[in-house]
Amino acid sequence: MVMADISLEDYFGRIGYDGPRTATLETLQALHRHHTETIPFENLSPLLKRPVLLDPASLARKLIHERRGGYCFEQNLLFRHVLEALGFAVTGLSARVLWNAPEGAITPRSHMLLRVEADGQSWVADVGFGGQVLTAPLRLEPEIEQTTPHEPFRLMPRNGDFVMQSKVRDQWMTLYRFDLQPQELPDYEVSNWHVSTHPESIFVNGLLASRVVPGKRFALMNNELAVHHTGADSEKRTLKTAAELRHALGHEIGITLPDAPELDAVLQRFTTP
Repeated sequence: MVMADISLEDYFGRIGYDGPRTATLETLQALHRHHTETIPFENLSPLLKRPVLLDPASLARKLIHERRGGYCFEQNLLFRHVLEALGFAVTGLSARVLWNAPEGAITPRSHMLLRVEADGQSWVADVGFGGQVLTAPLRLEPEIEQTTPHEPFRLMPRNGDFVMQSKVRDQWMTLYRFDLQPQELPDYEVSNWHVSTHPESIFVNGLLASRVVPGKRFALMNNELAVHHTGADSEKRTLKTAAELRHALGHEIGITLPDAPELDAVLQRFTTP
Protein backbone atom coordinates (compact mmCIF):
# COMPACT_ATOMS: atom_id res chain seq x y z
CA MET A 1 0.00 0.00 0.00
CA VAL A 2 1.39 3.41 -0.97
CA MET A 3 0.32 6.87 0.08
CA ALA A 4 1.82 10.18 -1.02
CA ASP A 5 5.37 8.92 -1.59
CA ILE A 6 5.45 6.89 1.65
CA SER A 7 5.29 3.09 1.37
CA LEU A 8 3.68 1.41 4.36
CA GLU A 9 5.72 -1.72 3.61
CA ASP A 10 8.96 0.28 3.76
CA TYR A 11 7.88 2.01 6.97
CA PHE A 12 6.89 -1.24 8.67
CA GLY A 13 10.21 -2.76 7.60
CA ARG A 14 12.08 0.23 9.00
CA ILE A 15 10.50 -0.06 12.45
CA GLY A 16 10.32 -3.86 12.50
CA TYR A 17 6.54 -4.07 12.71
CA ASP A 18 4.59 -7.07 11.39
CA GLY A 19 1.35 -6.77 13.37
CA PRO A 20 -2.24 -5.89 12.46
CA ARG A 21 -2.99 -3.06 10.06
CA THR A 22 -6.35 -2.06 11.44
CA ALA A 23 -7.19 1.31 13.02
CA THR A 24 -7.39 0.02 16.59
CA LEU A 25 -5.80 1.09 19.86
CA GLU A 26 -3.69 -2.06 19.85
CA THR A 27 -2.19 -1.08 16.48
CA LEU A 28 -1.63 2.52 17.59
CA GLN A 29 0.18 1.39 20.74
CA ALA A 30 2.38 -1.07 18.88
CA LEU A 31 3.35 1.41 16.14
CA HIS A 32 4.08 4.11 18.72
CA ARG A 33 6.44 1.83 20.62
CA HIS A 34 8.18 0.43 17.53
CA HIS A 35 8.65 3.90 16.02
CA THR A 36 10.27 5.40 19.13
CA GLU A 37 12.54 2.38 19.60
CA THR A 38 13.78 2.52 16.00
CA ILE A 39 13.76 6.03 14.51
CA PRO A 40 16.02 8.32 16.55
CA PHE A 41 15.55 11.95 17.47
CA GLU A 42 18.39 14.03 16.00
CA ASN A 43 19.24 17.47 14.63
CA LEU A 44 22.23 16.84 12.36
CA SER A 45 20.63 18.59 9.37
CA PRO A 46 20.41 22.04 11.03
CA LEU A 47 23.98 21.63 12.32
CA LEU A 48 25.14 20.83 8.78
CA LYS A 49 23.11 23.81 7.49
CA ARG A 50 20.94 21.53 5.40
CA PRO A 51 17.22 22.26 5.00
CA VAL A 52 14.74 20.24 7.05
CA LEU A 53 12.05 19.31 4.52
CA LEU A 54 8.56 18.24 5.55
CA ASP A 55 7.02 16.92 2.32
CA PRO A 56 6.19 13.18 2.35
CA ALA A 57 8.88 12.20 -0.15
CA SER A 58 11.59 13.93 1.89
CA LEU A 59 10.34 12.39 5.14
CA ALA A 60 10.39 8.92 3.59
CA ARG A 61 13.83 9.39 2.06
CA LYS A 62 15.47 10.63 5.28
CA LEU A 63 13.75 8.70 8.08
CA ILE A 64 13.00 5.45 6.25
CA HIS A 65 15.41 4.89 3.37
CA GLU A 66 18.48 6.76 4.64
CA ARG A 67 17.83 5.39 8.15
CA ARG A 68 18.33 8.79 9.71
CA GLY A 69 16.25 10.36 12.46
CA GLY A 70 14.68 13.77 12.88
CA TYR A 71 12.90 16.04 15.29
CA CYS A 72 9.23 16.54 16.13
CA PHE A 73 7.91 17.92 12.83
CA GLU A 74 9.54 15.18 10.78
CA GLN A 75 8.74 12.36 13.21
CA ASN A 76 5.12 13.22 13.88
CA LEU A 77 4.29 14.16 10.28
CA LEU A 78 5.62 10.79 9.11
CA PHE A 79 3.66 9.06 11.87
CA ARG A 80 0.53 10.98 10.90
CA HIS A 81 0.79 9.92 7.25
CA VAL A 82 1.09 6.28 8.33
CA LEU A 83 -1.82 6.44 10.78
CA GLU A 84 -4.11 8.13 8.28
CA ALA A 85 -3.25 5.53 5.64
CA LEU A 86 -4.37 2.87 8.12
CA GLY A 87 -7.71 4.61 8.64
CA PHE A 88 -7.13 6.55 11.86
CA ALA A 89 -8.62 10.04 12.26
CA VAL A 90 -5.68 12.29 13.19
CA THR A 91 -5.47 15.97 14.11
CA GLY A 92 -2.17 17.86 14.27
CA LEU A 93 -1.61 19.97 17.39
CA SER A 94 1.16 22.25 18.63
CA ALA A 95 2.73 22.83 22.02
CA ARG A 96 4.90 25.26 23.98
CA VAL A 97 7.96 23.38 25.25
CA LEU A 98 8.50 23.87 29.00
CA TRP A 99 11.07 21.13 29.67
CA ASN A 100 13.77 22.68 31.92
CA ALA A 101 12.13 26.12 31.51
CA PRO A 102 11.62 28.38 34.55
CA GLU A 103 8.19 28.51 36.14
CA GLY A 104 5.88 30.88 34.26
CA ALA A 105 8.01 30.95 31.09
CA ILE A 106 6.22 31.87 27.85
CA THR A 107 7.69 29.88 25.00
CA PRO A 108 6.73 29.67 21.30
CA ARG A 109 4.60 26.91 19.79
CA SER A 110 7.63 25.01 18.56
CA HIS A 111 6.56 21.40 19.12
CA MET A 112 4.23 19.15 17.14
CA LEU A 113 2.05 16.36 18.58
CA LEU A 114 -1.00 14.42 17.42
CA ARG A 115 -4.56 13.75 18.54
CA VAL A 116 -5.67 10.31 17.37
CA GLU A 117 -9.10 8.71 17.56
CA ALA A 118 -9.07 5.00 18.41
CA ASP A 119 -11.54 2.60 19.99
CA GLY A 120 -14.04 5.39 20.61
CA GLN A 121 -11.63 7.61 22.55
CA SER A 122 -9.19 10.44 21.87
CA TRP A 123 -5.48 9.79 22.43
CA VAL A 124 -2.35 11.93 22.45
CA ALA A 125 0.44 10.48 20.30
CA ASP A 126 3.91 12.01 20.17
CA VAL A 127 6.92 10.18 18.73
CA GLY A 128 9.12 13.27 18.50
CA PHE A 129 9.93 14.73 21.92
CA GLY A 130 13.59 13.81 22.16
CA GLY A 131 15.02 12.23 25.27
CA GLN A 132 11.73 12.15 27.18
CA VAL A 133 9.54 11.00 24.30
CA LEU A 134 6.30 9.18 25.00
CA THR A 135 6.59 5.46 24.30
CA ALA A 136 2.81 4.90 24.24
CA PRO A 137 -0.19 7.08 23.41
CA LEU A 138 -2.03 8.68 26.34
CA ARG A 139 -5.79 8.95 26.77
CA LEU A 140 -6.81 12.58 26.33
CA GLU A 141 -8.05 12.67 29.89
CA PRO A 142 -6.58 14.95 32.60
CA GLU A 143 -5.46 14.19 36.13
CA ILE A 144 -4.87 10.46 35.83
CA GLU A 145 -1.50 8.74 35.96
CA GLN A 146 -1.00 6.61 32.83
CA THR A 147 1.57 3.88 32.43
CA THR A 148 3.87 3.57 29.42
CA PRO A 149 6.66 1.07 28.65
CA HIS A 150 8.94 3.60 30.40
CA GLU A 151 7.90 6.27 32.94
CA PRO A 152 4.34 7.13 34.00
CA PHE A 153 2.87 10.20 32.28
CA ARG A 154 -0.14 12.40 32.93
CA LEU A 155 -2.04 15.36 31.49
CA MET A 156 -2.87 18.21 33.86
CA PRO A 157 -5.36 21.03 33.17
CA ARG A 158 -4.07 24.60 33.15
CA ASN A 159 -6.22 27.57 32.15
CA GLY A 160 -8.07 25.63 29.49
CA ASP A 161 -4.92 23.93 28.18
CA PHE A 162 -3.25 20.59 28.90
CA VAL A 163 0.19 20.20 30.46
CA MET A 164 2.12 17.04 29.60
CA GLN A 165 4.15 15.68 32.52
CA SER A 166 6.30 12.61 33.15
CA LYS A 167 7.33 11.11 36.47
CA VAL A 168 11.12 11.16 36.71
CA ARG A 169 12.68 9.80 39.91
CA ASP A 170 9.36 10.20 41.77
CA GLN A 171 8.97 13.84 40.67
CA TRP A 172 6.49 15.10 38.10
CA MET A 173 8.35 17.04 35.40
CA THR A 174 6.59 19.27 32.85
CA LEU A 175 7.37 18.65 29.19
CA TYR A 176 5.05 21.04 27.36
CA ARG A 177 1.70 22.81 27.27
CA PHE A 178 -0.83 22.45 24.46
CA ASP A 179 -4.43 23.05 23.45
CA LEU A 180 -6.69 21.31 20.95
CA GLN A 181 -6.63 23.89 18.15
CA PRO A 182 -5.93 22.02 14.90
CA GLN A 183 -2.71 22.92 13.09
CA GLU A 184 -2.04 22.69 9.37
CA LEU A 185 1.17 22.02 7.44
CA PRO A 186 1.91 25.75 6.86
CA ASP A 187 1.82 26.28 10.65
CA TYR A 188 4.46 23.61 11.08
CA GLU A 189 6.54 24.89 8.17
CA VAL A 190 6.86 28.31 9.82
CA SER A 191 7.92 26.83 13.17
CA ASN A 192 10.21 24.32 11.46
CA TRP A 193 12.00 27.05 9.53
CA HIS A 194 12.46 29.05 12.74
CA VAL A 195 13.91 26.25 14.87
CA SER A 196 16.17 24.96 12.07
CA THR A 197 17.65 28.32 11.01
CA HIS A 198 17.36 30.91 13.80
CA PRO A 199 20.88 31.74 15.08
CA GLU A 200 19.78 31.29 18.70
CA SER A 201 17.87 28.03 18.18
CA ILE A 202 19.08 25.08 20.25
CA PHE A 203 18.88 22.95 17.09
CA VAL A 204 21.40 25.22 15.37
CA ASN A 205 23.76 25.52 18.33
CA GLY A 206 23.65 22.17 20.13
CA LEU A 207 23.99 18.50 19.22
CA LEU A 208 20.85 16.62 20.33
CA ALA A 209 20.13 12.96 19.72
CA SER A 210 18.19 10.27 21.55
CA ARG A 211 16.45 6.91 21.25
CA VAL A 212 14.61 4.55 23.56
CA VAL A 213 14.95 0.79 23.95
CA PRO A 214 13.15 -1.43 26.45
CA GLY A 215 14.14 -0.26 29.93
CA LYS A 216 16.49 2.48 28.74
CA ARG A 217 16.69 5.94 27.22
CA PHE A 218 19.84 7.02 25.38
CA ALA A 219 20.31 10.79 25.29
CA LEU A 220 23.20 12.73 23.75
CA MET A 221 23.55 16.46 24.40
CA ASN A 222 26.64 17.99 22.84
CA ASN A 223 29.35 15.59 24.04
CA GLU A 224 27.56 14.20 27.11
CA LEU A 225 26.02 10.75 26.61
CA ALA A 226 23.50 9.61 29.22
CA VAL A 227 21.86 6.23 29.60
CA HIS A 228 18.73 6.55 31.73
CA HIS A 229 17.51 3.23 33.14
CA THR A 230 13.83 2.91 33.96
CA GLY A 231 13.55 2.74 37.75
CA ALA A 232 17.32 2.85 38.31
CA ASP A 233 20.27 5.25 38.31
CA SER A 234 21.54 6.87 35.13
CA GLU A 235 24.99 6.51 33.61
CA LYS A 236 26.80 9.46 32.04
CA ARG A 237 30.06 9.86 30.18
CA THR A 238 31.85 12.60 28.30
CA LEU A 239 32.85 11.97 24.69
CA LYS A 240 36.19 13.56 23.89
CA THR A 241 36.64 13.14 20.13
CA ALA A 242 34.62 13.35 16.94
CA ALA A 243 35.25 9.62 16.49
CA GLU A 244 33.64 8.89 19.87
CA LEU A 245 30.65 11.04 18.91
CA ARG A 246 30.35 9.19 15.61
CA HIS A 247 30.37 5.87 17.44
CA ALA A 248 27.70 6.99 19.93
CA LEU A 249 25.48 8.41 17.19
CA GLY A 250 25.78 5.24 15.14
CA HIS A 251 25.56 2.62 17.88
CA GLU A 252 23.71 3.87 20.97
CA ILE A 253 21.49 6.33 19.10
CA GLY A 254 21.20 4.18 15.98
CA ILE A 255 21.67 6.77 13.22
CA THR A 256 23.08 5.96 9.81
CA LEU A 257 25.25 9.06 9.59
CA PRO A 258 24.96 11.27 6.50
CA ASP A 259 27.75 11.27 3.95
CA ALA A 260 28.89 14.83 4.70
CA PRO A 261 32.57 15.83 4.45
CA GLU A 262 31.99 18.56 7.03
CA LEU A 263 30.45 16.25 9.65
CA ASP A 264 33.65 15.59 11.60
CA ALA A 265 34.40 19.31 11.85
CA VAL A 266 30.88 19.94 13.15
CA LEU A 267 31.17 17.14 15.71
CA GLN A 268 34.62 18.32 16.79
CA ARG A 269 33.09 21.65 17.85
CA PHE A 270 31.32 19.86 20.69
CA THR A 271 34.46 18.17 22.03
CA THR A 272 36.64 21.28 22.15
CA PRO A 273 36.73 22.97 25.59
